[in-house]
Amino acid sequence: MVDELAVLRDQIDDVDQQLVELFARRLKLVAAVGEVKNRQGVSIYAPEREAAMLVKRRAEAEALGVPADLIEDVLRRVMRESYASEKDVGFKCMNPTLGKVVVVGGAGKLGGLFVHLLKLSGYHVSVLEKNQWAEAEPILSEAGLVIVAVPIEQTVAVIQQLPELPANCLLVDLTSIKEEPLQAMLAAHKGPVLGLHPMFGPDVSSLAKQVIIYSEGRDKDAFDWLLAQMHIWGARLQAVSAEEHDQAMSLVQALRHFTSFAYGAHLCAEQADLTQLLNLSSPIYRLELAMVGRLFAQDPNLYADIILSAPTNLHMIRRYHSRFGELLTQLEQGNRDAFVQQFSAVSEFFGDYADIFLKESRNLLAQANDSRHLPNSP
Repeated sequence: MVDELAVLRDQIDDVDQQLVELFARRLKLVAAVGEVKNRQGVSIYAPEREAAMLVKRRAEAEALGVPADLIEDVLRRVMRESYASEKDVGFKCMNPTLGKVVVVGGAGKLGGLFVHLLKLSGYHVSVLEKNQWAEAEPILSEAGLVIVAVPIEQTVAVIQQLPELPANCLLVDLTSIKEEPLQAMLAAHKGPVLGLHPMFGPDVSSLAKQVIIYSEGRDKDAFDWLLAQMHIWGARLQAVSAEEHDQAMSLVQALRHFTSFAYGAHLCAEQADLTQLLNLSSPIYRLELAMVGRLFAQDPNLYADIILSAPTNLHMIRRYHSRFGELLTQLEQGNRDAFVQQFSAVSEFFGDYADIFLKESRNLLAQANDSRHLPNSP
């Protein structure tokens, strides 16, 4: 029986080796595709092509008795690697006559990512750091694009200190709040202005499918090329007013980060045994714990800046605290009916999104469970 098992395992190893060779072949083809896209100025992310390809592969899988979800999972992982490979090939330059690009704070992580992408796109990029401020005027004098990529609490002050920029220079910020920086840029510069908020960290392998929010400032025709350039990088661009952006970020960022911080602080105060919690957890709790723990592996100043960036964030957290207390009071009173009624009301609020999120979370939980390496139970 052992010999029979060994034979079968050898055959599986042979198939796995063939898969590795096929993946290597696919990545070479992807590199060739990236070169063509670079010449033609095509985005590395083609959602219609991706969706049609997945539909076709799922049907082929089912015809062969292979679970369609398995094939889709494998292909999505392969495509993620493909996007990263395409990024390294380079991108078409959408504004070859732009002149110099200056990234203020370009030595930082997020600023550095934009420096890298702009260089890959063929732009001449310079970096301006705080220890070079005495040279700011000559460095910025011939700039066609200036990007301010400094910490939130420094952004407005840096914008206000900028020397006079060329009239046709595009001034951009990368801050996670938009109203105050946008107004500061409009006051400091008479030329085109655009506010950007990349909804990702600097450690992303590719901008494919990553969201970049933009708030128009002044002279849209002068920054359409930059939107097109980011589209070629694979980003999903979402236009929103600065006011609407900041209102949404109170929920998307400030409240979410605070609740993760509070939960982590509570685990610390309770001196919870994290190893035991992980050993006893279901995939969903492991994923939740991972998202909380992820916060504490990063720079606390960044999250303090985000949460404290606007008084509206603290107002939102206060309202959350109040509702938390109200719901806790219902539970302390043993009011089960009130809990069920509230649950049903929230379920109705989520509507079809509840089922969508249920399906998405199943995929995430399966991936989280796959990544676990557990010893056999006694």
